[in-house]
Amino acid sequence: MKNCQSRYGLGEQGIVTSAALHWNLITAPLVEHAIRRGEGCLAADGPLVVATGKHTGRSAKDKFIVRDAETETSVWWSKTNQAMTPQHFAALKADFFAELGKRDELFVADLYGGSQPEHRVQVRVINELAWHNLFIRTLLVRPETEALADFVPEYTIIDLPSFRADPARHGTRGETVIAVNFTDKLILIGGTAYAGEMKKSVFGLLNYLLPQDGIMPMHCSANIGPEGDTAIFFGLSGTGKTTLSADASRTLIGDDEHGWSDTAVFNFEGGCYAKMIRLSAEAEPEIFATTKRFGTVLENVVMDPVTRRLDLDDASLAENSRGSYPIDFIPNASADNLGPVPKNMIFLTADAYGVLPPIARLTPEQAMYHFLSGYTARVAGTEIGVTEPEATFSTCFGAPFMPRHPSVYGNLLKRRIAEGNVACWLVNTGWTGGKYGIGHRMPIKATRALLNAALDGSLNQAEFRVDPYFGFEVPVAVPGVDSKILDPRETWPDKGDYDAVAEKLVDQFVENFAQFEDHVEEGVRAAAPAARALV
Repeated sequence: MKNCQSRYGLGEQGIVTSAALHWNLITAPLVEHAIRRGEGCLAADGPLVVATGKHTGRSAKDKFIVRDAETETSVWWSKTNQAMTPQHFAALKADFFAELGKRDELFVADLYGGSQPEHRVQVRVINELAWHNLFIRTLLVRPETEALADFVPEYTIIDLPSFRADPARHGTRGETVIAVNFTDKLILIGGTAYAGEMKKSVFGLLNYLLPQDGIMPMHCSANIGPEGDTAIFFGLSGTGKTTLSADASRTLIGDDEHGWSDTAVFNFEGGCYAKMIRLSAEAEPEIFATTKRFGTVLENVVMDPVTRRLDLDDASLAENSRGSYPIDFIPNASADNLGPVPKNMIFLTADAYGVLPPIARLTPEQAMYHFLSGYTARVAGTEIGVTEPEATFSTCFGAPFMPRHPSVYGNLLKRRIAEGNVACWLVNTGWTGGKYGIGHRMPIKATRALLNAALDGSLNQAEFRVDPYFGFEVPVAVPGVDSKILDPRETWPDKGDYDAVAEKLVDQFVENFAQFEDHVEEGVRAAAPAARALV
C-alpha cells in the first residue's frame, strides 16, 4: 500500500529507527492494522471497539510543561500547569527516542490543528498503536493528499502507551507522563492508552500560541442557525457540549475546541469525541447513529463477544466510555469546519445542587465572571455511601488546557463580546426539583426548547425576574416549557433546604473567585453572587 510520506522524515527530527513506518494511512488500512495487531475488534455494525486499560480518562496530575526561558513568565504555573526541568525532559526525550528505535512498527500522521488556514499549526503524531493513529487522524484536521509530501511539522507528538516513566530520572509522579516542551516543540505521552491525551495536548498547544495573535481559544462546541447565526457552547465534560451542538436544525461547526478570530469561529478539529455511556437514540439521534458506522472508534464500550452487539448502558469498563468519529458523520456538519463570528454564547453547567435555573440571561460582566469561574458539579455516581455533589470550578471551562494566566483568556473574551455585541446565557443541564439524589436531571426537551428560544431571539421578549442569589435574569414563562422548572426554588419540596444549599453554593463561588479579583475590573467583581433577601 502506498505511503503518503513527507520528504521531511523522522531522520530529520533526530529519530533513528528500523521500524516499518506507516505514513498517513486512511481509515480502512488503520483499522486492518489494529485488528491484525490485536488492538481491538469490529462490532456488528462496523465501528472499531478498543479498551484503554486502567486509564479511562485524562491523567491530569501527570501532565508537565518544561519550565525554561520560553515559559518562565508566559505560563501560569499552578496545580494544572506543573513544571518539569529541562534536564528531566532531556532524559525523557532520550529514552523516548531510544524506545522508537526498538519498535517493529510505527504509525505516523501529519495533520493540522485548526481549520482556518492562517491560524493553524502543523502537527506530526507518531504512535505505536494503529488505533491511536486512527483516533488522532479522525480528531485533527486532515491535509489534502498533495500537501503531505512537503509537510514539515511545527510540533511533534510521540505517544507510547507501553513506555514507563522513571520518577527519579524523569521528574514524574509515577510511570505515566504527558510532557510538553514549547522550546523543543515536542510533546511526549507515555504510560497511558487513553487517546484523549493527544487531542487535549494539541488543544493546550493552540491555547498557548493563539492568544499572541489575538485569537480566542475556547473549550466549546459551536453551530450555525439557518439565518447564519453562530452560537458557541462552553462547558466541562458531561455538561452537554456535544449533545446540544448536534442539533438537526443547525449546522455543526464542531463539538469541543474552537478559535474565535476577527472573521470566524473555526474548529480546531476535524472530528468529534462524544461520551457514549447511556447514549440515547431518541435524545441524541445524530450521535447515536455514529455507533453504527465503520470509521468510528469506541473506547471502553461493552460489546457482546458472540453477537458483537454494543451495550451503551454498561459502565463496567468505564463511566467515561467514548466514541470518536469524523465530523462529517453528523449529517448537517459544516464542510469548512468554520462559521461567522458568534451572536450567542452559552455557558453550560451541570449543577448537581439543583440551585441554578435552566436558563439565565447574563450581562457582559456576569459572563466574564462565570467564564473565569467555570462552574459545574460532579456527582458520586455509583460510589457507595456518597450522596453529596461536589462543586468544580475549572477556569475558562478548561483550566487543565490553559497554559497562560486566566486573565489572558478572560480579557480576550471580554473584547470579543463587546466587539460583536454577543448575547450571553447560562444554561443548567444538571438537576431540578432538588439536588442530586433527591431531584432529577433537567429534561433535555426543556433545555432544547429554551436554547431554541434564546438562539432565535424570541426569549428576549419574555418577562424576566432577577435571581435573588446570582443576580442574573431568569425568564418567568416560555412557550412549550413548564413554568415551574424556571424557578428552581419552587421545584424543591422544602424551600428552606433550597435556601441553605443556594447560600452554600454562593459561598463556594465567592471563595473560588478570590484568586481573580485583582485581575478584573470592578464591574466584574460586582457581578459576584450574593445571599440577597428573598422577595
